[in-house]
Amino acid sequence: MIKNSPYYHQTIKVLQSTTLFNGVDKETMEEILSHFAPTTLPKKTLLYSSQTKNLFYIILKGRVKLSQINPETGREYIIFILELGDAFDIISLLDGEEHEVIIEAIDDVQLLKTSMATARNWLKNHPNFNKNFLPYLGNRMRILENSATDLALYDTITRLARLILQYVKHDKKDYSVKLINDLSHEVLSQMIGSVRKVVNLNIGELRKEGLIDSVRGSLSVKNLEALIERAKL
Repeated sequence: MIKNSPYYHQTIKVLQSTTLFNGVDKETMEEILSHFAPTTLPKKTLLYSSQTKNLFYIILKGRVKLSQINPETGREYIIFILELGDAFDIISLLDGEEHEVIIEAIDDVQLLKTSMATARNWLKNHPNFNKNFLPYLGNRMRILENSATDLALYDTITRLARLILQYVKHDKKDYSVKLINDLSHEVLSQMIGSVRKVVNLNIGELRKEGLIDSVRGSLSVKNLEALIERAKL
């Protein structure tokens, strides 16, 4: 990314507010950005593993989902919803192998991209970046572990309650749901290994119990304590 770009300094500011680049000094940020190129993905654009094996992306704006699809049944399971400051594909970055996932832009997405080889050099040569990367990687692994545990141990409505709680943002007396609040019931079902019809019923039940509200694609929490109990946390 060139320094005379009108978005250069704003990009540094945005990145330094994220987990991966928090605390990284300006000189290191400028060196890293010199290897990046800005790019965009229009909403609903798909990227396949063959396209991302050798490229590393960081999200500046918008959301993307990483998923796998059963080729026989067409069933989709969403592994991650990624947002500002998130990076992909972490698996290919670590092992150099093709990672069989499908990446789809949920919104119009703004990205920075560089080669995997460059990103791997950051891990070797930039301790500040590496110091942030390890906790970030740990968080991704924890999310995967929790998802696997939920699928194995809990019924659908409990998994849904736990998913909602994962994205609750506490703002005074309001418990808004970030990142997934406007997603369709179909997408929510794909995040917990279920189907839309079941999730429709589960959301109706949680609304009837006064735990959540879901109106016109806007999801919010009405009774946090009761939802935590419902989630068996």
